[in-house]
Amino acid sequence: MTKRQNRMILVGLLVSGVFLAGYLGIKAFSENLLYFYTPSDIEEGKVPIEKSFRIGGLVKTDSFERNGMRSTFLVTDNKKTIKVIYDGILPDLFREGQGVVATGSVTCPRKGWSCKNIFTATEVLAKHDENYMPPEVADALESAESKE
Repeated sequence: MTKRQNRMILVGLLVSGVFLAGYLGIKAFSENLLYFYTPSDIEEGKVPIEKSFRIGGLVKTDSFERNGMRSTFLVTDNKKTIKVIYDGILPDLFREGQGVVATGSVTCPRKGWSCKNIFTATEVLAKHDENYMPPEVADALESAESKE
């Protein structure tokens, strides 16, 4: 082989390596994105079943129940409501009537069941102070109120 052929093979390998690294990086990034949805989006079937995402809204008053470490409560966007099940310790700032963002998925305990109203959370975040609400939750609540 000539020097030119060796250089062309090297350039080809470098270009292929850059494309492969870019593809793997984009694939890993897209698999780890957590999309934000509201209870209305879940009711309309816009969310993936058994794939992780975030849900946000207000904790409905008089909906919180605790049984050992398992907590259940309702999250609403003032239009639709969804039941959230969480196994773990809730944040100190968690209260009924306050903003919350939960990470988890919609799962079906048994095949054939309707699972649109059950969200299994792996993480629950509560608002920080009297005036703070996550921007996604504020936008979702504002758009739900403007549609009414």
